Amino acid sequence: MTRAELPPLARPAVELYEGDCLELLARPEHRARQFELVYVDPPFNTERAHGARRGPGWRHEGPAAFHDAHGGLDAFLAYLEPRLVAAAARLAPGGSLWVHLDHRAVHEVKVLLDRALGRDAYRAEIIWVPGNGARRSAGPAVTHQTLLVYAPGAMLWNTDDPILREPYADRSLAIHFRKVDGDGRRYRERVAGGRTYRYYADTGRALGSVWTDCPAMGANTPFAREATGYPTQKPERLLERIVRGATRAGDAVLDPMCGSGTTLAVAARLGRPSLGIDASPLACSVARARLGLGAAPAPTAPRRVTRRARAS
Repeated sequence: MTRAELPPLARPAVELYEGDCLELLARPEHRARQFELVYVDPPFNTERAHGARRGPGWRHEGPAAFHDAHGGLDAFLAYLEPRLVAAAARLAPGGSLWVHLDHRAVHEVKVLLDRALGRDAYRAEIIWVPGNGARRSAGPAVTHQTLLVYAPGAMLWNTDDPILREPYADRSLAIHFRKVDGDGRRYRERVAGGRTYRYYADTGRALGSVWTDCPAMGANTPFAREATGYPTQKPERLLERIVRGATRAGDAVLDPMCGSGTTLAVAARLGRPSLGIDASPLACSVARARLGLGAAPAPTAPRRVTRRARAS
């Protein structure tokens, strides 16, 4: 269902809380809640402050959005572990946890999650290439980020969704897809176990674990439509792939460190109710504006803002 096809009254509820997700997820009203998808984009332990642009069209950083310094890697892991465990505890049967990291801590967090959730819960490692270019001269530049995927049970994965398919290579098309059916569609057939399987060229092949087609520029360029100016904002196409892949319409989505609200905006557009939490007042302000939740006074305590979301 496209954005235009989703009628206003059918748009799912978006909940946005300001505060520490560890505290908020422990509250009685959230303890029994379950989510088919939990996406966590935590700080990367960059040991610096990240400033936000003042809005679309601005090129220079403005006020600090968050300070990503935790006193070293061990302190960062001690901060992150209970929050990831609390988020994972809210998974519904068939649900999956996606943790978005970079080279600074991904290996240690993998060990952390193996210990906390069990090695058998590990499902995949997605390599995302933002396409921002290289910035290092003292060795190979790190030009990718990593998403660790865990699921305590059988994981839902909609492999036939077009967003999880990619075109076959030209050479494969030329060699294997030589037959044409009555509708003019090219295909190949394979016999296995006494059964014949038909594969159509126009459906593409299942997407692998290296994603290069979700450029960060769509979210980070000052004049891009979806750009909010919030630092480390992820592109909507990346989150759309995750949401469409790991959930069905109506499934609930949790983003406990939601930043500018990309996950919530995508979930609303795709017909999924969502819950977002962030400790940064600026992040919550940006997300409110993006989701049409209205302005809010300066926080004195974690609070809830709930309303049916507009299409983003």
